[in-house]
Amino acid sequence: MLDTRHLITKLIGSFTVLWISVRVPVPGKTISLIPIPDNSYLFMPVLKNTDLFPIAMIGIITVIAFMVFWSVMDMVLLGGSLAIVFMPLHHRLSTRVRPHFSAAIITGGVLAVFAGAAYITLMILTANAATLTSMFTSIGTWLNDPATNPIAYGMPLSKATFSSLLSEGNGIFVDYQKTLIANLYLILFKMFVFFFSLSALLFHGDWLKERFMSHMPPVICEWVTRLSAVTVDTLYAIYVVQVAIAVLTFFIALPVFALLGYGDVLFYSFLAAFCELIPVLGSSATFLLVGAYALAQGDARGVFIMFFLGYLIVSCVPEIYVRPVLVGRRVKINAVIMFIGIIGGILTMGLAGFVLGPVMIVLLITSFRIYASGRKERKEAAGASCGRA
Repeated sequence: MLDTRHLITKLIGSFTVLWISVRVPVPGKTISLIPIPDNSYLFMPVLKNTDLFPIAMIGIITVIAFMVFWSVMDMVLLGGSLAIVFMPLHHRLSTRVRPHFSAAIITGGVLAVFAGAAYITLMILTANAATLTSMFTSIGTWLNDPATNPIAYGMPLSKATFSSLLSEGNGIFVDYQKTLIANLYLILFKMFVFFFSLSALLFHGDWLKERFMSHMPPVICEWVTRLSAVTVDTLYAIYVVQVAIAVLTFFIALPVFALLGYGDVLFYSFLAAFCELIPVLGSSATFLLVGAYALAQGDARGVFIMFFLGYLIVSCVPEIYVRPVLVGRRVKINAVIMFIGIIGGILTMGLAGFVLGPVMIVLLITSFRIYASGRKERKEAAGASCGRA
């Protein structure tokens, strides 16, 4: 069953981005007069009553489509956002080869990188299966022992909650083969949707943009152009910073796991970096897992290292400070506001929120800046006109 509030939050987020980014007017009567620098006026079109019915129907059908297909809409959003990031490369390649070949080359390259990363990850997990199995077995034994159960220490979580978290972790890191087989059809379909969205928007993105822009008056075209530019910068920053933080996590985790003294330093550091690449997990999942293992072993020193050095320093500092600062600096937005957009997007919309959250914040603030700047210019122009009169 779908969580209604969760679904409504996602729909509002998606339509907010669409409403701010693209507004296609219908030629017709005027609604207002907006002065522009040459002292002429731009007439904004208004919808007739007869025009509202088809638009309302389109809106209703779109909402229904989002509700029915939301389980794969995150792949459409991720594929589309990645297409925007790779659009400059597509333009360069299109000067040497045909556009459909360029889109195919970029899509094939992304697929090759994805397949290579997945293969390497599976090989590393397989090679260290014994270590992971030992960890989850020890944690499970500790959890089921009444003398060491977390509830005995006053933790405000039930045994069922801990068991559920342990089962999910075991399914991801140990029994990943069973998890992949059980969800094979859904995974393959989502991959198809992702790569189809990527290739289709690479190939048809410019055409779609031209079609939308051709129906817009100049003032709206200027808004869309400025919002499009800041959206591209935001998406570029999101993906580049995501990869950079994952790499940074790997290297700064090395001394932490070396200090822990459990061996397998490279594997644990790789696991932290891998989890960091997945927005809904983060490197904190690795440090909490190893910390729980240390607690199950009665290693207070290991728990201290995993919590203070691993969780707080290696995991939280990049998420709370480095990521918001780097992304916010790219689009000139306060790091605290960007942090709210990133974390809030992930918490409310899951994987799709990793992209939608920051983009919505950026579009909202940029729209306000454009409006405030335009209003100031109009007041100055009106004041100058009165002065001349």
